[in-house]
Amino acid sequence: MEDDAPRTSKADTRFGQGFLTDTWYLGALSRDLKPGRLTRIEILGEPVMLGRSRRGDTFALRDVCPHRAAPLSAGSFHLDAKGVETVQCPYHGWRFGQDGACAAIPSLTADQSLDVSKITVRRYPVVESQGIVFVWMGSAPASEPDGPPPNFPGIVGGSPKLVDQVVFDSHIDQAVVGLMDPAHGPYVHRQWWWRNSGSEHDKRKRFEPREHGFAMVRHEPSKNSRAYAVLGGQPLTEITFRLPGMRWEHVTVGKHQVLSLTCLTPIDATRTRVTQIAWSDHPAFLLLKPVIAAWARTFLRQDGDMVNLQNQGLKYDPTLLWIDDADRQAKWYQALKREWVASRREGRAFVNPVEAATLTWRS
Repeated sequence: MEDDAPRTSKADTRFGQGFLTDTWYLGALSRDLKPGRLTRIEILGEPVMLGRSRRGDTFALRDVCPHRAAPLSAGSFHLDAKGVETVQCPYHGWRFGQDGACAAIPSLTADQSLDVSKITVRRYPVVESQGIVFVWMGSAPASEPDGPPPNFPGIVGGSPKLVDQVVFDSHIDQAVVGLMDPAHGPYVHRQWWWRNSGSEHDKRKRFEPREHGFAMVRHEPSKNSRAYAVLGGQPLTEITFRLPGMRWEHVTVGKHQVLSLTCLTPIDATRTRVTQIAWSDHPAFLLLKPVIAAWARTFLRQDGDMVNLQNQGLKYDPTLLWIDDADRQAKWYQALKREWVASRREGRAFVNPVEAATLTWRS
């Protein structure tokens, strides 16, 4: 267990530097990848082309043609006489299969013997699960997944009831810590429909280690959290965090469920794409969907605005003073990252450094 002495971010880890690899990141929602369309995104500073073939297959390639560096995502699908579908570069028509191997170079003549199959672009493993397209960002081009992406509880009620996306102007570390921080609510999220200025009181929550992360175990929501009132009944909630940057809240109200999932995808060292998705079979999401969506959008943008505001101080590279218990989750995040890197460097299984604990803070 950690002691109660304040710790600084610099002493604990290389906070705000580097990314986790050999892990799954949210690339897109399934509904956003249309058959026969190519999409460009950036993950960990790398250009990635996401595609869905006309047959429905999803795949991802490095979005740089090895010939003249044109983005393959600006090209199109090509169907040859044998029915083989490839991606065609918009510059000179070089064609690549879903495995990244070059299939054809139209400018070659019949007497030129270049083996085009030896020309490749990097392929990123892709899994489509629960309406999400996950991209495996390996530490090396030949890296393959060592397990599936997480399976989230509470994906009920059909298609998502809410999808929102915003870019935080920050490293993923700052974005993660900002979203999991339990003490900022009374100052960043002070709305009449959430909490009033006099509603702060002591919180006491139980935490347990979970796969590649930790969870605030299932409990009754705080009485000063008014938004839960729209669900009626006696809601119970559990909030889980998992590396590299996934946080979800699973609420049960009798037989009904609500899942609010937030996935953070690093674009580069200074930008993080935050995707928020909610599913529910609760009647409130049918009757009050526009209102709930507006609340969620407000919350996410308030968090983004504060993280962006924080950049004004971070540019001076200050020492950050973190305290227990309000900042313990941030410390766990640092410890989880260190163990992730160490376990891969040493070729051993990941050992979760988080120990069960009860944390208290005022908010």
